[in-house]
Amino acid sequence: MRGCQRQSTEPIMLSYLIDIFETAVTIFEGLSITFSHLVRRPMTIQYPDRIDRPVQETLPKRYRGHLEVDMEICTNCKACERECPITCIAITDSEEPDKKRWMTQFDIDLAKCMYCGICSEVCPTGSIRHSQEFEGACYNPAAMARHFVLDSPVAPFKPSKGGETDTELAKKVETGKEFMDLFAQPEK
Repeated sequence: MRGCQRQSTEPIMLSYLIDIFETAVTIFEGLSITFSHLVRRPMTIQYPDRIDRPVQETLPKRYRGHLEVDMEICTNCKACERECPITCIAITDSEEPDKKRWMTQFDIDLAKCMYCGICSEVCPTGSIRHSQEFEGACYNPAAMARHFVLDSPVAPFKPSKGGETDTELAKKVETGKEFMDLFAQPEK
């Protein structure tokens, strides 16, 4: 029996017992961590029932939530549709006899949107912007499409040269400009 020579100086039985001991020690170490979590106070927050304030209030101003469009200050320039890298924005318009481009469709498919913010950066009036809304779970992806022109065609906004005289519209234009300025600043 030439090939059956022992190469180890330890007896086989001692090596076997050492392996069993090391296995028991590592199992004990792992289970001690697991059992320590059983006696700790849980750190989970029961969302949304037991939180101090709404989650939307805790989000930063630059948070990129669902897209929303203020149709009253949309100029129908279609810059957002052209610049969207995945074409989740669909805008169609029809020409009326008075040669205005009335918007008949302004849809955003949030199931396709990657929330990159390019569309809101190129908007000249700030009418398309990210909201603080983030809960969009649904069973049907078709329900993620947002339709901003519902029944009748919408006339595009035409900014006046001397500033807005309508106070309500002036507030919306100012909000759009504040949003554009906020996203133009580098993050601190």
